[in-house]
Amino acid sequence: MLKIQKFAAIDIGSNAVRLLISNIIEQDDEPTIFKKNSLVRVPIRLGADVFLKGEISEYNQERMLDTMKAFSLIIKSHGVSRYKACATSAMREASNSVPLSEKIFETCGINIETIDGEEEAAIIAATDLQSFINPNRTYLYVDVGGGSTEFSIIHNGDKKISRSFKIGTVRLLNDIVKSETWQQVEHWIKENTKQYDKIELIGSGGNINKIFKISGKNVGKPLTYFYLTSYYKMLQNYSYEERITKLNLNQDRADVIIPATRIYLSAMKWSGAKDIYVPKIGLSDGIIKSMYYETVSSIEV
Repeated sequence: MLKIQKFAAIDIGSNAVRLLISNIIEQDDEPTIFKKNSLVRVPIRLGADVFLKGEISEYNQERMLDTMKAFSLIIKSHGVSRYKACATSAMREASNSVPLSEKIFETCGINIETIDGEEEAAIIAATDLQSFINPNRTYLYVDVGGGSTEFSIIHNGDKKISRSFKIGTVRLLNDIVKSETWQQVEHWIKENTKQYDKIELIGSGGNINKIFKISGKNVGKPLTYFYLTSYYKMLQNYSYEERITKLNLNQDRADVIIPATRIYLSAMKWSGAKDIYVPKIGLSDGIIKSMYYETVSSIEV
């Protein structure tokens, strides 16, 4: 018997806000299929306000309200049976995030849950990576966001340790990442990868997804350290305007792609990884999966 339901995930990041709607397809004696139905991305860039001024501007509060109203209507029109909205680094640090969340809930009924960095890393790492990885290998999983980057060590299919650091693309663009933070990341990566003979990277986030798409590589094939280094140098040879007009990047991607690439390259260098795999998963995928498994476990109980 075939059962199809729709779940939605809202990811309120420091660079962009996303709505993912997925079909959950259940069949007797068959693995559950998670199929992306619709993805809407709005580049509000909350982090540009929060990391510099400590609060979300009136202008971006209005944009957030309009976006959530639109998301609410899309969720309703799709017939979504369950949804969850998670906010990360920028909303965590904004002094006015609570009144904004309350206003959004009163206006369109969307309840926003602000999660910490460790929970964010756990949700992302729960995205059924088993289907993307070799269970006999060791990986450093790197999810680069606008406000923070989450790192996880995955050995023989099991997550061993995770850590979130306040190094993100929007913070780097605004030059507010201290050298000590870079040193902490370097120390953490070296300390937690030194026991393994060989490490490979898994990268997630909009920027590495874009680089992978541009590379023309087949799904499942990695990008090499050499390729990523060459691409990084090439990006730096173009102005912001040229990255939009000549490299065909969206304006909200053309600036953050450089600091994002720097983070991935640093992680590869410090871990000794020569390859980075890009499975195109992220927080919104993790939210969908976690909702489904919560539902299944509650039924079984």
